[in-house]
This record gives sequence, C-alpha cells and structure tokens, in this order.
Amino acid sequence: MTTSPTRPLVEPRDVPLEEFPASPLGTEGMHVLTADPTPRYGSAVLGVEYARKSGRALHLQVLLPPVRPGSTERFPLVVYVQGSAWFEQRLGQELPALADFTRRGYVVAIVEYRPSTVAPFPAQVRDAGSAVRFLRRNAERFHVDPERVVLWGDSSGGHTTVLAHLTDGDQEYGDEPVDAEPLALRCAIDYYGPSDISRMNEEPSIQDHVGRTSPEGMLIGGVDVLENPELVRPTVAMNHVTSTPRRPPLLVVHGSKDRIVPFGQSVLLVKALQEAGQPVTFYRLEGADHAGPAFWTGDVLDVVDAFIRENL
Repeated sequence: MTTSPTRPLVEPRDVPLEEFPASPLGTEGMHVLTADPTPRYGSAVLGVEYARKSGRALHLQVLLPPVRPGSTERFPLVVYVQGSAWFEQRLGQELPALADFTRRGYVVAIVEYRPSTVAPFPAQVRDAGSAVRFLRRNAERFHVDPERVVLWGDSSGGHTTVLAHLTDGDQEYGDEPVDAEPLALRCAIDYYGPSDISRMNEEPSIQDHVGRTSPEGMLIGGVDVLENPELVRPTVAMNHVTSTPRRPPLLVVHGSKDRIVPFGQSVLLVKALQEAGQPVTFYRLEGADHAGPAFWTGDVLDVVDAFIRENL
C-alpha cells in the first residue's frame, strides 16, 4: 500500500549551511538551544598504510586537531614512535594522551615499525624515516605543514627517534633516497630511551638486557649482546654523535627511578651531545618509573609543547 505525501515534495538543492532554511516546525513545550559550531575535538584516521616491508603492511594512526569541515588549515606534525621493547607495538597505548595533545594545535601520527622478531636493527629506524616521508608526501590529506615536522618517541621508540635524528642523511638508515628526501626535522623528543644496550645492566634494573632472548638481544638478531660487539656498535646512539653537521635540538626526559631503562642511559647520551656541541635539553623527572602517567601531566607536556614551539 502506497501512502501519498501530505505536503508537496521539495527538490534537493545543495546549498551552504548559512543559506539552508531553519525548520519552522516544532512542538508544544519544545526547548531551544543555540548551536555553537566551534570545533572542540579533533578526529582520528586509523590504520593508514604507509609502507609494505618484510611481507607486512605498516600503519599510522593519524590524530587531527579540531578543524572546521572543508578547512585547508595546516598544522605542525608530531610523528610519535611508540615504545615496545622493539617487539610488536600496542599502538593505542598513548593514543588518548596524544589525542589530547592535538588540542594544542598539532597533527600527531603514531608509527608502527617492524618488530625485532620480524626485522632486526636498523629496520625500526628506517621505518620511522619512511613514515615521516610518507606524511610529507601526503601533507595536504592530513592538514600537515611539511616544513614543521617533529619526531618523538618513548623507550625503544625513544631509541628509534634518537637514531633517526642522528643518522639523517645516512643512506644505511633509510629505505628511500635520503638525499632527495631528508627528514629535515625541526626538533626531536626522547622519552627514556636506551642509548647503549651493552651497558644497561651496569645499573639496577628489573630485567636482563644482555641475553639472546632479552629485548636488546632480539634487537640485534637474537644473540647475546656482550658477545656481539660488532652488532651492538651501530645501535649505540653515542657512536653517531659528531660535531658536524649540526643536528636539530633534542629534548630528553627520563625518570630518576626507571626500573627498565636506567637513568644513566640518558646521561651518557646527553654528555656526548654536549661534548660535541650539539643542542640538547635534559629533564630528570624525579621519582618517576619507566613510562606511566607522570610523563603525561600538564606540567610535563607544557615543557614538551614549549620546546617544540621554540624550534618550529
């Protein structure tokens, strides 16, 4: 049975919101609020494939700041490398905190790298570089200003960040032509990353760092760390520190009671950078363990935010 319309049909017409008529309809007792169209939250583009390597797809989780529909506005890009002891990453681990960070006016892209069980070092550094280059090529799609890019990582992601930062321009650490597509970072942030995997058990820790099945052993192919110095050597951040070229500024933040990556790992890195005359800023987070909410307070993120803005 067909029901005839009670009112004449209105032909669809594509018009902007300001020209679209407000409905004249209503009911008795209806409440009215005035709409405020100001964007308050960003959006997420999940599962963006940026490369295929070692027989698997690698993805980005891209978090956008609040933007009006149809906006062509561009924002600085923060590429975040999630820590995982170089194993399979939980890409949602810091996603809520980073989504909140987008409200400060950044696009944030969380990088999936190949785990050490699939590809040993330097695969993770190469993947971070591939992600940066992909995002630059797709800057318009993700509202990115390709001239303002920052790399930030925690734990093994901090190690990956620092190595990418220090080896920019070295083809050994890039899967794309590095001369044609340099990372050209404005700055980098290292949250409690290892700097010398052969020296981590020189300080108190709650896990082994030298055995062949340890995270560090797996990073270099599932072998004993102390028995394979030739494999360890390129993973050591200080071995890539030179006085020239001048590298972009690095911010290092590390907890004084880190039970996984000893605090001294950051001391080694910062001292080497200082001796080479490279720009570095170091914060000791008193009483903080490895990772956790202490690194995502407003005060700490204010430090990160100010550091980024100073170098954009």
